Amino acid sequence: MASPDSTLRRLVREWLSKAEEDFLVAQELMERDRLSYNPVGFHAQQAAEKFLKALLTQQGVAFPRTHDISVILLLAEQCRPGIGEALKDAYLLTPYGVVVRYPGEDAPLTREEGAEAVRLASTVRTEVLSRLDDFLKGETP
Repeated sequence: MASPDSTLRRLVREWLSKAEEDFLVAQELMERDRLSYNPVGFHAQQAAEKFLKALLTQQGVAFPRTHDISVILLLAEQCRPGIGEALKDAYLLTPYGVVVRYPGEDAPLTREEGAEAVRLASTVRTEVLSRLDDFLKGETP
């Protein structure tokens, strides 16, 4: 039977794996010119959301089913002070979790907006992975 620590470590790694998938897709989608960069924004938002939810999982913090990065960051700040300031612009990804996926009046994301979304997701990725490094190695955070 797996220990609680190894079970938690496995679950955090699963969140990180899903986040990495979305992050890589967002990066790959930026490699070609396209009519809309909405899919880039969507996958960047999903990556950031999942990276943050991996951190919350590691901390034992229950989180709501939401795509709102601000809500997730507030929870993360409570258990990891300073992360909110480090990722203060990540909330800009929130609309890309839902709004860009459906018809509406919003203009499609531009190449520049797609690149900024990937940059923000990368910042979230770096920050979260640095805070999970010891935990993933099997050390106490």
